[in-house]
Amino acid sequence: MQQAPEKLTPPASPVRRHWGIILLWLAPVLFLLIVVVYGVLTRPPPASHDPTPRVGQPVPDFALPDLRGNLVQLSALRGKVVFINIWATWCPPCVEEMPTMQRLYERLHDRGLEILAISIDALGAQVVDPFMRQYRLTFPALLDPTGSIERLYRTSGVPESFIVDKQGRLVEKVVGPRDWSHPQVIVMFERLLAALDAGLQVPGQVAEVTLASSVTLPSATGKPAVAAQTRKAREAIAVQ
Repeated sequence: MQQAPEKLTPPASPVRRHWGIILLWLAPVLFLLIVVVYGVLTRPPPASHDPTPRVGQPVPDFALPDLRGNLVQLSALRGKVVFINIWATWCPPCVEEMPTMQRLYERLHDRGLEILAISIDALGAQVVDPFMRQYRLTFPALLDPTGSIERLYRTSGVPESFIVDKQGRLVEKVVGPRDWSHPQVIVMFERLLAALDAGLQVPGQVAEVTLASSVTLPSATGKPAVAAQTRKAREAIAVQ
């Protein structure tokens, strides 16, 4: 009895065999690529460098000229409590609080308080020098006509103040004017100076001294002064 002939499977074509080899080599590469992409997509974003001064952290250093052209550097005042005030002669709230800053300076300067009043007036000494003479202000006035301190300290207007301890760390940031000669404010500065002088401050911590936001400077009309003169307001004044 004659048997049916067996069906022979045709050999794989060279093209199909070629693609099989390629896929065999590509499989691990594709796997590694997927792993890398997954790692990149799920990796937490790197911490951005934010120079904004934060309470308890060192404040950015700077060096600016005073009215005599002498360069004053913040880090050179280490060991003093420093009151940094960013202001301008065209800013009414700044003008209102300046006499109270002078009284604060006269009372506590000999005990280790230093005031750095940084003017952002574009005309510099031309307007700042007569202003200081007119109001009989004796604390140091620094000149920053390019406004570099605004970018460094991330301010939004004027006046803005920064209280820095003897280790160069931020104790308090104050937006808007204050009556810096108010008894409550004087006591708070005295507590800060005394705590540091007596070595009562724990390393790595800031003395618990806050400036009450309720201590605002009344305007000449008896109404509360505005919080701060913004950049938009400054530009409007400049146009006028």
